[in-house]
Amino acid sequence: MVRLVMILLGVDYLRTRWRSLRMMGAASLLLGIVVFIDALDGALYFPITPFAVLLLLEGLATLAVAWTGMGGQRTLRYAKGIAFSLAAALILAGHHHGHFALSMIFGTLFLADGLLQIVSAHVVRYRTWRLATIGGGVEIALALFFYQPYPTHYVGTVPYCLGLGLIFGGWNLLLLSTRVRRLVSNPAVDSDAERPDNSDAATRAAMTNIEWDGPPAADEAALTVHVWTPVGSAKGEARRQPIVDRYIAAVDRNGVISTGHAALEAPDGIYVSLYPAVEFDRSPDDFARLLRATRENDVPGVFQPDYATESKAWCPSTVQVRIRNYDPARLRRFWDAYRQDTTYNLTSRNCSSSVSRALEAAIEGASTRVWGGLGGVGGLGGWRPFLRVITTPELWVAAQIRKRAATMAWTPGLTLDYARALSMLADPRPSGWVRMARLAMRKMVRSRRLDREPADDPSMLRTLVSDHRATAAKTNEEQR
Repeated sequence: MVRLVMILLGVDYLRTRWRSLRMMGAASLLLGIVVFIDALDGALYFPITPFAVLLLLEGLATLAVAWTGMGGQRTLRYAKGIAFSLAAALILAGHHHGHFALSMIFGTLFLADGLLQIVSAHVVRYRTWRLATIGGGVEIALALFFYQPYPTHYVGTVPYCLGLGLIFGGWNLLLLSTRVRRLVSNPAVDSDAERPDNSDAATRAAMTNIEWDGPPAADEAALTVHVWTPVGSAKGEARRQPIVDRYIAAVDRNGVISTGHAALEAPDGIYVSLYPAVEFDRSPDDFARLLRATRENDVPGVFQPDYATESKAWCPSTVQVRIRNYDPARLRRFWDAYRQDTTYNLTSRNCSSSVSRALEAAIEGASTRVWGGLGGVGGLGGWRPFLRVITTPELWVAAQIRKRAATMAWTPGLTLDYARALSMLADPRPSGWVRMARLAMRKMVRSRRLDREPADDPSMLRTLVSDHRATAAKTNEEQR
């Protein structure tokens, strides 16, 4: 999550606040340790009931406005509301059963994530696979801690989780403050070696405090992420395998594997689409060998010239994600450096990893451009951009996707979800309450117009039908 926050806020913003970030991280780390130790003796001083009530209110409030979300945002809000409400209900239920259920849930989540991380590290063998294996072992140890009843017979489950959350959050803030203290450019975007010029300030001022009520229009200039899903790009009829054919690969009736494809297109002509220069065998036997991110699996690659050429030679992309708020200069610097190397590797340097890196370069500083302005304490809008970023649920989703891709491999499915999450961070939408208030106001205005006009007025009926069709069309576009 540290690198993602660095990307969204930009080094210029974070470097001026490294001392405050360090103090916040140290305070969070110490508070987390205190809460965790307090729960070990079974005599809880943590106000668990008020915490559960607040959690329940947050869950119910999220569910109340979840329907106003768009596409994946709506799904995420429902998931968050249900999870918070369920956790709060189990806490308030108390006694042994509620605490036991929470412990089993958290333990299973840690166990599944740890095992997946270890297995994927040993299969792919990327550069830091040994560190990932250690991290997976730590998660399994935490799972065992939640599974066994000692020392509180599951009563301390919630303080344990809160304490761990504060500890990990504080540690991440300390890492963030240490990394940005002396940075000139952002290491999260490797090719961005030079500092941005002052033209970015004008762009930031022009975009201050903008919220978009939907995705970019068809005629609006925007960065486009094209994704060919494994099922959508399979040559033959694919055998459906839930999750596998969404995030890894699809296998058709003839046994041929399709991994899908991803590309990034910018309005100024940049097109990032890396493909192997010579198509290699993707039979199941050979595919297992190619999964390793080692040098012996490097092959020559080629960058496709543009979307029109690629879609005509193959097929149109299955899904597109469009983002308004991006920096063309940063994207251009990234592309000028990245395209010098045409090496292709199925797991470590493929089409999806290329698109994800290009997307990160393009949206660097996006949150500061929107929420920062040029004023506030310390410049760039004070702490408002930071608070907006860390309180947006899509940040957690994007961070988890990025972590999974880093420990396994970038795939078109992960790139699609990552682009969707980043689009909600770069092009912020109104909060659920704001959107619901707007819809209520529109309904009130239409009702008043209906009261003022005769019911049999043909022009009034035509206006109401037109408004209804426009609203329905906009809703359908947002869902897509």
